[in-house]
Amino acid sequence: MSHNIDSPVTELLNQLAIAFEVIEIPLSEDQKPIRNLEELLISEGRDPSSVIRSIVFKTGSGAFVLLGVAGGGRADWAVLRKHLDERKLRMAEFDEVTQVTGYVVGAVPPISLPESIRVLLDKSVTDYDTVIIGSGVLGYALSLSSKDLQTAMNDADIGDFVKAVSTDN
Repeated sequence: MSHNIDSPVTELLNQLAIAFEVIEIPLSEDQKPIRNLEELLISEGRDPSSVIRSIVFKTGSGAFVLLGVAGGGRADWAVLRKHLDERKLRMAEFDEVTQVTGYVVGAVPPISLPESIRVLLDKSVTDYDTVIIGSGVLGYALSLSSKDLQTAMNDADIGDFVKAVSTDN
């Protein structure tokens, strides 16, 4: 079943002639994306760790940075500060995310962002053939090839920005 959504994200992908698939994410009664997104993706035969989380930070100098991370990676603050040449860094607050990105929390994509936001992409993204990103519209995500995402993010810095995850369970 195909859903047509229109957002700056889908417009950019269409401009770049990048194929994508729209994934509907049911919202809870209070209009928040369901918590069991993982189960939903598994039921559709998708890999939940291929979801790219867009994490927004505010630097000590007042700039905003978005980090795209696949899987459950945790941002490595020391590496980020060093890469950005900033002594201070904090997570952006809920309201700040919407103000600076133009998207609501839960739908923030790693592309189609205001030029004032510096974008970083963790190398974990390259581990997947297909990735899932925020569509810019709450309740929908987009699935596309990892290589195409990197094409669309041509000016992002790609690097190791997350702490190594131990594989011991």
